[in-house]
Amino acid sequence: MTSPPGWYPDPQAPHLERWWDGATWTEHLRAPEAPGPPQPSGGTSGRAKAVALTTAAVVLVAAIVTGVAVLGEDDDGGGPAADALPTAVTSTSVTDTPTPTTSEPATGDPGPVVDELNGITLPLPDGWTTPKNVAEDDVVMTTDDGTYDCPAGIGICRHGLVLTRTVTENDERSPEALARQDIPDAADAAYDRDSLDRRLYGGIESHRTVRSGPVAVAGRAGYFVRWRVTTADGPGGYVQSLAFPSSVGSESPVIVRFVFDAGPDGPPLADMDRITKGIRSIGDTDTGGGVGSSIGPSS
Repeated sequence: MTSPPGWYPDPQAPHLERWWDGATWTEHLRAPEAPGPPQPSGGTSGRAKAVALTTAAVVLVAAIVTGVAVLGEDDDGGGPAADALPTAVTSTSVTDTPTPTTSEPATGDPGPVVDELNGITLPLPDGWTTPKNVAEDDVVMTTDDGTYDCPAGIGICRHGLVLTRTVTENDERSPEALARQDIPDAADAAYDRDSLDRRLYGGIESHRTVRSGPVAVAGRAGYFVRWRVTTADGPGGYVQSLAFPSSVGSESPVIVRFVFDAGPDGPPLADMDRITKGIRSIGDTDTGGGVGSSIGPSS
């Protein structure tokens, strides 16, 4: 059986009364009325009206405080007529203020690496990042898996590096000649002795050319040479020298060096081709292709 509509003690605040409409609790609250003789119509004094208004204000504040106090608490079903009336009371006296979200906006694909000195941009493939805390000169990107202890037990190494440099120390302008001249120096710097004269990989034991040939870079004819290097310690790696003329200034030749560790922890060799094919002149995102655009087999 259910109780008829009327004022009943609030299950959550027995010192107040809440209106039961015969089916559910409503949002209406009031202080219990004290019994007393009925007032004649129109006989309420100004002082009595003031007292009534003050009492109503106190009741409203008490209702708000009560609503805040019961938020999040389990209902215990107490109070008179609890067996006939539902005990779940939803407070409508307080409205929670939404909290602004602090999530970061979604970001798109990383933009290219910009080499203003040589007037080019290079794509940043998955698994690569711009250099952070890198001691080597001219590094434009590294693998994003951080560093590891070098195989020889001294220093820290990275699984992949890409470097750019401007050729200024000789008058050679042939991309093929420049790439073939640079590859021994690139291999020594990467896997034989570092700038502090340390052999982080125990030194180079042997090398072999695995690929070489002409390639178009930013719409200009270039040339690349790739070596497989065997070291005394660790799995060794791959080194590539890519030479092509710059599109800015005096058009001094540009060398891009690739250093990839071999073995399962090294980056995929296909990234050398992806980066090479994605090099563009600054401000010209459509430049590419042309004579020698394909990367061919060893020659």
